[in-house]
Amino acid sequence: MSPSNRSSATGGDQSSARSGKSANSPRSSKSAKPEKKQRSKWRYVRRTIYVLVLLMIIVPASVFAVAYSRTDVPRPSDMQTNQVSTIYMADGTTVLGKVVPAEGNRTEVALSAIPIHVRDSVLSAEDRNFYTNPGFSISGFARAARDNVMGKESAGGGSTITQQYVKNVLVGDKRSIDRKLRELVISAKMAREWSKDDILAAYLNTIYFGRGAYGIAAASNAYFDKPVSELSVEEGAVLASVIQSPSFLDPETNLSALQARWDYVLNGMVELGSLTKTDRDAMQFPAVAPANRPTDLNQAPGPEGHIKTQVLKELAEAGISDQTLNTAGLQITTTIDPVAQEAALGAVKRNLDGEPEDLRTAVVSIDPKTGGVDAYYGGDDGAGFDYAQAPLQTGSAFKVFGLVAALMEDIPLSARFDSSPLTINGVTIGNVGGESCGRCTIAEALKRSLNTSFYRLMLSMENGAQKIADAAHLAGIPEQIPGLDYPTLTQEGGPPENGIVLGQYQSRVIDMASAYATLANSGVYQQPHFIQKVVTAEGEVLLDRPVSPGERRLDAAVADNITQAMLPIASYSNGHALAGGRPSAAKTGTAQLGDTGQNKDAWMVGYTPSLSTAVWIGTSDAQAITNSYGGLIYGSGVPADIWKSTMDGALKGSDWESFPWPDPIGGQAGVPANSGVTSGDGTGTPTTGAAAPPAPIEVPGLPPIEVPQLPQLPRQIEILPGIVIPLPG
Repeated sequence: MSPSNRSSATGGDQSSARSGKSANSPRSSKSAKPEKKQRSKWRYVRRTIYVLVLLMIIVPASVFAVAYSRTDVPRPSDMQTNQVSTIYMADGTTVLGKVVPAEGNRTEVALSAIPIHVRDSVLSAEDRNFYTNPGFSISGFARAARDNVMGKESAGGGSTITQQYVKNVLVGDKRSIDRKLRELVISAKMAREWSKDDILAAYLNTIYFGRGAYGIAAASNAYFDKPVSELSVEEGAVLASVIQSPSFLDPETNLSALQARWDYVLNGMVELGSLTKTDRDAMQFPAVAPANRPTDLNQAPGPEGHIKTQVLKELAEAGISDQTLNTAGLQITTTIDPVAQEAALGAVKRNLDGEPEDLRTAVVSIDPKTGGVDAYYGGDDGAGFDYAQAPLQTGSAFKVFGLVAALMEDIPLSARFDSSPLTINGVTIGNVGGESCGRCTIAEALKRSLNTSFYRLMLSMENGAQKIADAAHLAGIPEQIPGLDYPTLTQEGGPPENGIVLGQYQSRVIDMASAYATLANSGVYQQPHFIQKVVTAEGEVLLDRPVSPGERRLDAAVADNITQAMLPIASYSNGHALAGGRPSAAKTGTAQLGDTGQNKDAWMVGYTPSLSTAVWIGTSDAQAITNSYGGLIYGSGVPADIWKSTMDGALKGSDWESFPWPDPIGGQAGVPANSGVTSGDGTGTPTTGAAAPPAPIEVPGLPPIEVPQLPQLPRQIEILPGIVIPLPG
């Protein structure tokens, strides 16, 4: 083909192509434009992502670099200044005690003076990669940042030993990303400028171990009464274990949790090669020194020491850490009323003066309307045993809850029960001194504290023993208390026995005051507490307890009818009515010492509308209690003396208050005019001068009972072999 022909052909082809392109151009333009736009869109997205990634890397790195260059690494002397926290009475001015941080006595020791096995145990507990990590944990920081953004309470954790030291001495423990970033920067710089041994030494000399102990030297004394150089492997592991949570892991409050942590530390030492498995398997948890010792700087030596212990416990329960307690200069205002506290201490001193030295007592006064503890005495030695927190046998003071259960079953105060002795399953039950009222009202039986009437009352109710336990729990007796291995008011975890109505089981003085306070408050329960307000030295309010409406536990009619039945008792009990005849509701109680014919526990518990007070008398080893004349002590004796003195002193100058009149239960409101007291000779003849009783209210359900002819009533009963129920007075 000639060039021209090729040209023509080519031109023709090109013409055709152009013609074809021209023919299809509208459609091609429409399809090309979206593709171009899509490519442009994704190009923009990619570039945006690149920029964001660069910013996420460059900006933090720049911030980190600037912060790194401007940050000084702290020394042990830069640690936050510890401040004394002060505990005040309710007036906000009277000082109850102080919390003095042990940091003032912190002894800095060289790393070489700390046994290698103690150092290894701390590494096992807190940072097993200490000698190889760069001083910080990126994963820990990421978790903390995530948890802070998500608002988790567990924000934090995963810190290396270096980070912990930095937090303790410089940046504090505030939960924020900014604080964590500062911690990260300083830790990174410290890891480059300090040797690992220097960091570990600084950490061991400043970390908090609980019990007011800062540093390993103070901790060694606080837990084992020995210098750090003498610590065994087992003891060193204990100290390493408590670092994680000093308050929670104290051996006196949570031994099982501490032992689990101790196992973790020792097993970690085996994994790290610093302890052989053979040695590990042979180790036993070591004995630890008591926390409250007179040598402790934090311990108040007088009665206020027990109040301080309860205050510290409440602070921990409120989430206020030991670190805050020891560094924030807290001003802690308690509910303790200066007048009531002075009255209680004075009552104890006056009424025990001249009495046998082995007698011990406890006094607790509670405001029924708030639950605030107005006065508290658990013993003279604030570092010793607190009897107000001890489980103790209550005797007849517990009959009140039998009556609560009855009223809840619509059994009125006018219900009458035989008060003669009775025998149940071969066990004879009688009344102290052989007293009897014949067939009198249960209200009269309460006043006279007749065991037989209340035992029959309990038998008249289906599952009566359990109902009495339930009533007491509703009123305020806790279901679990320290010192008992099983729930309260149970037979070692099983159903309660019938002796519950006579005070067979144990309760604490503070709980009896609280449960009676519920009755004083017409059935509304208020949680007992010691702290009203907590403020830091800088004015930050950490706790301010609001006014609580309380919790309705009992019908007002039940509580108020109980009060009416208890009104005559203080006067009836050897003339212990309050000064000037101020209305009060009270009940005595006495528990016997086995079959000795002597007593070991004596109580007086009672209240006005504004104050509920429980008093106990006993000994440190549950032995017989006698007065200065050698006579037996009953609830109506020394305990009632202390109760009256405490109440009169606390209420002196205050307005008189009257109790509300109750709504009727079972057709009866308050104490019936006719007590139904008869001669008690079995004929039902009214006592001299008494009007003939109306037709008695019969309570169905009583089993057949045998009335034995005994010349003398026993002083105690035995329900089962080895299980004895005292007959309280």
